[in-house]
Amino acid sequence: MLSHDFGAGFADPVRDAQAVFRAVLDALANPGTPQKLVAANAQMRELGSILLALTDHDTTIWLSAGQQTGTVKSFVGFHTGAAVMSDPAKANFAFVGLGDALPDLGKCNLGTQEYPDRSTTIVAELPSLTGGPKLVLRGPGIRDTHEISPMGLPGDFVAQWAENRDLFPRGIDLLLVADGQVMGLPRSTRIVEA
Repeated sequence: MLSHDFGAGFADPVRDAQAVFRAVLDALANPGTPQKLVAANAQMRELGSILLALTDHDTTIWLSAGQQTGTVKSFVGFHTGAAVMSDPAKANFAFVGLGDALPDLGKCNLGTQEYPDRSTTIVAELPSLTGGPKLVLRGPGIRDTHEISPMGLPGDFVAQWAENRDLFPRGIDLLLVADGQVMGLPRSTRIVEA
């Protein structure tokens, strides 16, 4: 999230937060299509920008092991006031730093039939949005099929995603970030055979 010290937020808080929010919406509306993100500052990466744009004092978040530092928690507390939870099942958002393990999708908050929107959204930083195993996507927002190849997803990701998709309208949404971009995989997206 941060490459070193507790840093500043967005240079232009309103416009920058709106631009990140728009990029996230576009990423979820167009699954598998990377969208450019505004960085909050030179030290902040994609996770921090999304955290600033989507969280506030009414939001609960979960941080992966590498993000469980005093610096990151101070940043979160100062800029958003979001409560940091120890269990991803109690979080609105789960932030997974580069190299950290993605939480098991089934152990996150999957929402309920009445309130599927109350599920966890995972924001995962990857080494790259390309260069990994090929995945073929199908579903709303995709004409026919769309191929992606994010690098750094767990080996059992396709099986976990199939289980997540079977829960629809419940289930988690996933935002993958790398190289100043965000790619969305909403719960309505299926991964199909090539």
